[in-house]
Amino acid sequence: MRISRDKLNKLAHTVADTLAEIPEVDFLEDRNTIRQEARKALEKLLTDETKIDAAARQKISSQRKIIVEGSQEWDILYRKYYNDEVKKLGL
Repeated sequence: MRISRDKLNKLAHTVADTLAEIPEVDFLEDRNTIRQEARKALEKLLTDETKIDAAARQKISSQRKIIVEGSQEWDILYRKYYNDEVKKLGL
């Protein structure tokens, strides 16, 4: 899924703000640095998810028989291949 830069920044702000509200959390860096690192982590997760999705779709399309997207068989294979890719990346 593609998320706009503004939405990603808003989400990173929310993460930093939520962490700041937890009494057990002390920042060693300023909040802006925490927000930037949260944004980088979110970007990496989204990039990884895109790669996983593409790999799962590629495996389905490489089947000998044509499997229609949205069918029960496609959904089952997608989940299987998606989970296999997640395990491969160690996520």
